[in-house]
Amino acid sequence: MIIKSLELKNFRNYESLGIAFDAGTNILYGDNAQGKTNVLESLYVSGTTKSHKGSKDREMIRFDAEEAHIRTVVEKNGVDNRIDIHLKKNSAKGIAVNGIPIRKAGELFGILNLVVFSPEDLNIIKNGPGERRRFMDLELCQLDQIYLTDLAGYNHIVNQRNRLLKDLYQNPSLRETLEIWDIQMLQYGKKIIEKRRDFVRDLNDVIQDIHRNLTGGEEHLEVIYEPSTESECFEETLKKNRERDMRMKMTSAGPHRDDLCFMVNGIDIRKFGSQGQQRTAALSLKLSEIYLVKEKIKDTPILLLDDVLSELDSNRQTYLLDSIHDIQTLITCTGLDDFVSHQFHINKVFKVVKGEVFNPVN
Repeated sequence: MIIKSLELKNFRNYESLGIAFDAGTNILYGDNAQGKTNVLESLYVSGTTKSHKGSKDREMIRFDAEEAHIRTVVEKNGVDNRIDIHLKKNSAKGIAVNGIPIRKAGELFGILNLVVFSPEDLNIIKNGPGERRRFMDLELCQLDQIYLTDLAGYNHIVNQRNRLLKDLYQNPSLRETLEIWDIQMLQYGKKIIEKRRDFVRDLNDVIQDIHRNLTGGEEHLEVIYEPSTESECFEETLKKNRERDMRMKMTSAGPHRDDLCFMVNGIDIRKFGSQGQQRTAALSLKLSEIYLVKEKIKDTPILLLDDVLSELDSNRQTYLLDSIHDIQTLITCTGLDDFVSHQFHINKVFKVVKGEVFNPVN
């Protein structure tokens, strides 16, 4: 799987852009705030319909425009697929594959698989639980189309249930309708809990060796899934919390409250680990993600490294660069010194200045 080309129109700070990528390592370098990350973001939108930064559609459209277009050509198994994304400020995005419109994001499933690694990911361990749930969801949505459908359904039900809980304050007679939402919430939520549990089990099979190698055999890392409630207890928990939910006007238990715990040599590094331990665990997490995607799709995903090398020390830089030699990689950075010092082979270099990408320098 490789990305052959990208065209942008009115996306972020790009009025117009056309760029062809190499199948190996591509470097986009330049000063901060020039538009390097925007290129990676547009590719991530092409594969998932969502921004890896959590941005809304309207925020990705150039400030003086009403809509934006992204066109990505992906080669998989010798066949080209063209993905067109049409972002609009005041209505839902349009998506087409090879000129044929699709209605659901799930229909993009399997065309373009990406793993993105940004400086924010280095804080995934110490940040709030929302970051760790987001990591699980982004990964699982790329690997399992059914999970993507279940998660969308679950999130919709939780939002509707929360709205009802707020309405109950003014209209208590609506209480009897709560049971309807609970039944649907259980239907989706139980499946999400089980899929997340399986994912963490598979993750541990991979991450422990990677982390051991990263730390010279000194650290043993275990990822522990911390569900808000077990799937078999979910119904009982909902009933037990019903009065509390009505008082708080929000749903207090379910997959939207799940978390992950990272134990290194028996210590919870989320609470007691050093910044170095947390960053090393985050790097192990991302390298494991690459492996899991490879195993699932029987192909190599595209790796997007967003200015992450400058945040890693020399040993971690070396380990990361040594791990990606057989994957098409797009890397943003402010300079090329790190690659020169590591004698890392670069296939194509682009310079980004104020929303323009200059001809490659080889």
